[in-house]
Amino acid sequence: MARNDVKLTGVERTFGADEIIVSKTDLKGRLIYANEVFLRLASYSEAEVIGQPHSLIRHPEMPRCIFKLLWDTIQSRRECFAYVVNRSKNGDHYWVLAHITPTFNAAGEIVSYHSNRRVPKREAIAKAEALYAELAAIENKADDRKKGMETAYQVLNDKLLALGVPYDEFVFAL
Repeated sequence: MARNDVKLTGVERTFGADEIIVSKTDLKGRLIYANEVFLRLASYSEAEVIGQPHSLIRHPEMPRCIFKLLWDTIQSRRECFAYVVNRSKNGDHYWVLAHITPTFNAAGEIVSYHSNRRVPKREAIAKAEALYAELAAIENKADDRKKGMETAYQVLNDKLLALGVPYDEFVFAL
């Protein structure tokens, strides 16, 4: 399902503080479950999303280096928290505070990934937007997409090192 042709509307969608967006993916990031809140905000039916990559809802202004950090974290058997802006099917967007965890079988092997997303703090969104704009600009100015993502990832890690905190603590401090 190509999403590159969707024009951004600039319209922000919101959801209730008592609502939780839930999705599960297989090890390759393909959706195997999406709850009603996910489907409503993303404007997709269950049939449209199951089997599709979770990146189906990726907003183009979301820096790739944040997803690298996220995947590196969960593939190393740890949970990850991150502010994420997603894109709906029609080009609207919505911000979330995501909590992503690996799911293990009885043998301790990762078998899938689970994500719960809650309403983020408005003041945190403004801070995340500023950081993400900086990181995305670094990624986008590089001639090579991978090199740009790696450079932005290093900038992010340098910022975290200077603050003396891991990414999760940084997220909670926003």
